[in-house]
Amino acid sequence: MSQHAENSQILVWFRQDLRLADNPALAVACQTGKIVPVYILDDTNSADAAMGGASRWWLHQSLRSLSKDLQGKLVVLAGDPQTLLPQLASACQATHVMWNRCYEPWRITRDKNIKDALRSSDIEVRSFNGSLLWEPWEVLKDDGTAYKVFTPFFRNGCLKAGEPPTPRPRPRDIDIAPLGKIDWESGKLQDQTGDRALDRLQLMPDIPWYESMADAWEVGEQAADKRLDWFLDEGLPGYRDGRNFPAQAHVSRLSPHLHFGEISPRQAWHRAKAAGLSARWEKDLETFLSELGWREFSHSLLYFNPDLPENPIQEKFRHFPWAGGKASKDLLKAWQRGQTGFPLVDAGMRELWQTGYMHNRVRMVVGSFLVKNLRLHWHHGQAWFWDCLVDADLANNSASWQWIAGCGADASPYFRVFNPITQSEKFDPKGEYIRSYVPEIAKLPDRWLHAPMQAPRSELEKAGIVLGETYPEAIVDLKESRVAALDAFKSLKSIEDPD
Repeated sequence: MSQHAENSQILVWFRQDLRLADNPALAVACQTGKIVPVYILDDTNSADAAMGGASRWWLHQSLRSLSKDLQGKLVVLAGDPQTLLPQLASACQATHVMWNRCYEPWRITRDKNIKDALRSSDIEVRSFNGSLLWEPWEVLKDDGTAYKVFTPFFRNGCLKAGEPPTPRPRPRDIDIAPLGKIDWESGKLQDQTGDRALDRLQLMPDIPWYESMADAWEVGEQAADKRLDWFLDEGLPGYRDGRNFPAQAHVSRLSPHLHFGEISPRQAWHRAKAAGLSARWEKDLETFLSELGWREFSHSLLYFNPDLPENPIQEKFRHFPWAGGKASKDLLKAWQRGQTGFPLVDAGMRELWQTGYMHNRVRMVVGSFLVKNLRLHWHHGQAWFWDCLVDADLANNSASWQWIAGCGADASPYFRVFNPITQSEKFDPKGEYIRSYVPEIAKLPDRWLHAPMQAPRSELEKAGIVLGETYPEAIVDLKESRVAALDAFKSLKSIEDPD
């Protein structure tokens, strides 16, 4: 290491990469000089994309874990990084600032401004890919445009772009600069390290609604590693079909760990391929890798469509006749609370509230129910998930809601309406998932559990159920609402092709 490198102080800006292993910015910084690790909570530039309650709870735990791994020397700040990063760089006389890239539109704009400001002060700035398997601009069609359909995106774009880079190991030596030598006064900053600094971010809710969520998760890099190990041993064999059954343990539950960067998609990809599965489980592995591909596709859609959270990719849906009025507000509230009278929908919405997570098959069912049976704008579902999910991710959340609404890229056709009764009969036949989250109907026989509104009065009485009192009446007629949704969709064609 050169004398210049020995004297260098490198600001490492942690963002959605709260880990030490396979962290390109950290790895290069550790090879360059002493590091000053910093996290900045930015509620200034995020606007409507500011983190929801469940994400803030997770972030608090994840930052505590990262700080511990960094010997309690993680600098934790809140405010505008466009001001704070140059101030901190000046205070610690940093020669370099390094970070891993984020892909939300507001972050891209902000980060460009920060790069320009730092470079104008003769500070070297380097950014890296620490969050995706491939950069969005690396996966394009032959004509240089972005893909709009997943299968060619993954097969012709991703897989032909080459194997994702091998994950980097955790740096052997993380030489953290003595924070006592930082001239905090010159930067008009306070010494912001340790648990007190983290508590000042006020990420934890005042009301302890998160307690059941805390029981459902372990947070941090070590927890992410452990979760991936468990999934590869127990969940991946049988994943292709088993992932559709919410009562079965065939989902990875890695999404929040990936979002916050406690584990990288490269680690998940390469460790899955190295798991030594027999040929019998080859399709399971392919399916899991394609799910990582869907995550890449969502980020590509957001990168090339910065208005994805607000506007439908398919222009005709700007004119869709969504329902409104007080009745719709009441329907939305019933959906949010898991009080629709449709057990699979209610189980999913209660799982979301209690754990900050929802099984993917059930996400499709509750989404379809909201936008098609209730004909409420997908923005309502997007906003509720954003606040309640621990894996709330702007790219995944926006793309997924546009997919289920039928208005996005490679979307589920609008005329495909998931029937919550037949879906639960098929994918939760014994009612294990429903009974775990909707205990008030647990005593119903399997035959009637999926549709209590169809059960004979004698069966309801034996199960101690009074519809409208102990469990809601169905808030909508499935057949009528499906017809209304299809009629609404047909009205778009008259807008598209006026005679």
